[in-house]
Amino acid sequence: MAEEIDQYDNVVCSVVIPVYEESSFLYQVFSEISNVVESLNISYELILVDDGSKDDTWEVIKKLAETNSSLRALRLSRNFGKEHALCAGLETAKGQAVIIMDGDLQHPPELIPKMIDVWKKTDVDLVEAFKEDRGSESVLNKLSARIFYFLLRKMSGYNLKGASDYKLLDRKVVNAWLKLPERSLFFRGMTAWLGFRKAEIFFVVPSRISGRSKWSLPSLIKLSISGITAFSSLPLHIVTFAGLFFLTLSGVIGVQAIFLKLSGKAVDGFTTVILLISLVGSLTLISLGLIGLYIARIYEEVKGRPRYVISEVIDNVKLNET
Repeated sequence: MAEEIDQYDNVVCSVVIPVYEESSFLYQVFSEISNVVESLNISYELILVDDGSKDDTWEVIKKLAETNSSLRALRLSRNFGKEHALCAGLETAKGQAVIIMDGDLQHPPELIPKMIDVWKKTDVDLVEAFKEDRGSESVLNKLSARIFYFLLRKMSGYNLKGASDYKLLDRKVVNAWLKLPERSLFFRGMTAWLGFRKAEIFFVVPSRISGRSKWSLPSLIKLSISGITAFSSLPLHIVTFAGLFFLTLSGVIGVQAIFLKLSGKAVDGFTTVILLISLVGSLTLISLGLIGLYIARIYEEVKGRPRYVISEVIDNVKLNET
């Protein structure tokens, strides 16, 4: 059952939408989402987070604010990344329930009434939308996602296959999420780590209404590495086991070499030596790279910099209340 908190009684639902250089279709996106939420006859707010767009996205948001009294908007000082934009939205949201969704309509707005209905009528604290079909996504992206979720499940125990950022979070889930202190963020993983009672609904990912995804392969790989290192230390243990294996192997080869030397059967082993040196050298460099990833995470955390910086704010909901 949805937890009633007096502090948030005036806003039942907050919808957080991070956007980045989506000015060409932002009017359509905002209109479709606001129409769906408006039809529910509940108090709500729509929160747009401009993640440092270089086009006129913020100008479009300001125009939307002129005619919409339920709009909150944040403009980040630069592009901090979607995960940090989501964090900014969560810290701004005041609703008893907070819905996170993308700003390209690949998260169908028509699912919002169902999410609200499940949240109100059951005892769940989290309603998650899972991808039943990834739609027109490229074969490379589908394969990359499959490999990532497989590795994450094996290394951390969290099965996020088909998971998306399209979720409804009860206020107590939001409050718990905001208490997590890390600065290297992976929203899906952090939400899964929190636990809570949850329900699942499924959807087929529709095509983008315009343009192309801002996610490049390097950025997806970076997010994948961040997700795995944030929720599993298994790669470090793999390095340890690999070191033990090669220590055993070197011991066996050493015994063999001594035996051949004492028996007078020693032969030139140039190829073997070169192969072993190359193998051990590669392992050493890979091991140092893995250790470096974890050290980099520690470095990012100890600096203590804010997750994001806000340069401008629009708060029509606050103006309405006053």
